[in-house]
Amino acid sequence: MIGAKLRQRLAAGEHILMINPNHVSSGLAARLTELKADAIFIDCEHGTASFDEAREMARAARSGGGGAILRPDSHQRSLLTRYLNAGVDGLMVPLVNTAEQARAVVATVRHACPADFETKLLICMVETVEAVGNLDEILAVEGIDVFFVGPGDLSQSMGFLPSVPRGQPRPREVLDLVESTLARIRAAGKIAGTLVIEDDIEHWSRCGAQLLYCHIDPFLRDKIETMHELAARKSERHPTRSLIP
Repeated sequence: MIGAKLRQRLAAGEHILMINPNHVSSGLAARLTELKADAIFIDCEHGTASFDEAREMARAARSGGGGAILRPDSHQRSLLTRYLNAGVDGLMVPLVNTAEQARAVVATVRHACPADFETKLLICMVETVEAVGNLDEILAVEGIDVFFVGPGDLSQSMGFLPSVPRGQPRPREVLDLVESTLARIRAAGKIAGTLVIEDDIEHWSRCGAQLLYCHIDPFLRDKIETMHELAARKSERHPTRSLIP
């Protein structure tokens, strides 16, 4: 029922924080939701989780009080069905470029879970120039809970690299298109989401994103670097005497 609860919270105007553990670990999945992540993200498009591992991570996430949303690597009907039957709380389906594809995804979810499809959160990804061009038709498809604007793949679709050097913004053209796409989703009365980091989460929230997705690795990297910097700073102020005579 976690998927239904997440849907209710989004409908009430709340934000949902979904964190990608970046590692196949049921223990980490449970710990993230214990620490108040609303959901963990199981990436089976770029990640390595098997069906059994996805099942265990979803179960672990629920044990901590949150949910598990999984991204498959395609729209293949049998694949989506198997993941749903493995017990994930929702799907984030990539590369939904047309209304026809969106309707097919909705039909698959309802076929896979005929009695309880409403307990699953369905997210469709808008991550290509083609999808943005077809956005009005895609938004008209009933049964999709969240329309997620993927800035990395959208960048690549626009001819840019999908990622940028640390500390640098994406090209202005990409940022403008993400902002305008979020605005169109919200203007249609639909729920929007996008990728965030700590530095820009307020901005994208103001732009209308309610499903806020981030990766755990940047948190770990930044905190480890900070610890090293603090330790080095203390060492400079208070040199440690060598124990070797």
